This record gives sequence, C-alpha cells and structure tokens, in this order.
Amino acid sequence: MKINKKKFIYLISPNKIYTQFYKDLKEILETGKIGFFQMRLKKYSFEEKNLIGKKIRRICKKNNVKFLVNDDPILSKKLNADGCHLGQKDMDIKNARKIIGNKIIGITCHNSIGLAKTAIKEKASYIAIGAFFSTKTKKVKFKATTKILNKVKKLTKVPLVAIGGINFDNYKKLLLNNANLLAISGYVWNNKKYKPIESIKKLK
Repeated sequence: MKINKKKFIYLISPNKIYTQFYKDLKEILETGKIGFFQMRLKKYSFEEKNLIGKKIRRICKKNNVKFLVNDDPILSKKLNADGCHLGQKDMDIKNARKIIGNKIIGITCHNSIGLAKTAIKEKASYIAIGAFFSTKTKKVKFKATTKILNKVKKLTKVPLVAIGGINFDNYKKLLLNNANLLAISGYVWNNKKYKPIESIKKLK
C-alpha cells in the first residue's frame, strides 16, 4: 500500500455525527492532507451506520480519500468501502479477507512488537501503534513510545499509523520517527480553540 506523503493524516470520525458534520468533512478533505478516513461509530445501529457511511463514502470518493469502516468487515463490504480497521478483539484478518477480499485491512497493535509481527505475517495493509499521548477519545490501556515505531520499521515496509492524543504540539515528532500516517480524531472534532478546518490547516 503506497502512502502519499502530503496526505499524512488518517482522520477518524467524531463519536457522534452532528448537524454540520458533512459540510465540515467536505472542507477538511478538500485540503488534500487526508489520506484515509475511518468511520468509527460505536453507538449507532448497523442501519444508521449504513446510511451515514453512504454519505461519507461519496465525500471521500470525490476527494480521493480512502474510506475505511471500523470493526465491521460486513458493513465495509455493504458500503463498498476501501477496507476496514480491526482491533485485537475483532475478527481476524484471514476471516475479514474472506468477506472484503483484497481491500485494505489495518490492525491495531497497541505497543507490542509481537502483535506487529503477527500483523506482518498475516499481511495487514497497515499497522496502527499507540496510544502515544493521553487522549479523551477512548480509554488508554497501552502507552507507546517512538522506540516501537523505529523497531517495527526495521521489520517491515508496511505503513505505520500512529494513534492517540496527536495534536499540533506533538505531531511532527511522530512523522520524524517513522510514522507514515497520523490517526487524529479529538484534535479535530473536540477542539475548544479551533474549528475542524482550522485545526487541520495548522498541520503542515
């Protein structure tokens, strides 16, 4: 999987879809900095996610952004998304491949070299590592440092996605330490200081 260096942001949806969300998303994707968008909605039904996903997919397609679905290969297939993201407690890669075929499958590897090695062996499209910094988006059970990015990079050419509390003050450090993509959510959607589009424009 090739990564366009200019499109280094892997944007994750807010937990709740608000009224102006689609307009904000369109503006953000038009900046040309977003390579991937992941729909991660824990509190919605399959039907609701399907309807929301259709709208998101259209906006992603227009802006040449890969659209991924969190946790759910079946929904990913139904939406004809570009792939899905799997946590360690979700379906394994082999079974997800049976559902979505040769599409993007990324996997969460926390702060573990062992999990990263398994993901490489199972031919994951990318490996997500974190959390690097404290985050309010989800409870942090695993803390990662830039050392693990550098170690995993020596093992594979598979793109590495850094995740967890990434913002304007710390993002460059991760890009300088072998992170190919930065997964960002709270910094964009829950930023008290900047609107979503402003927060993205600050990341250069």
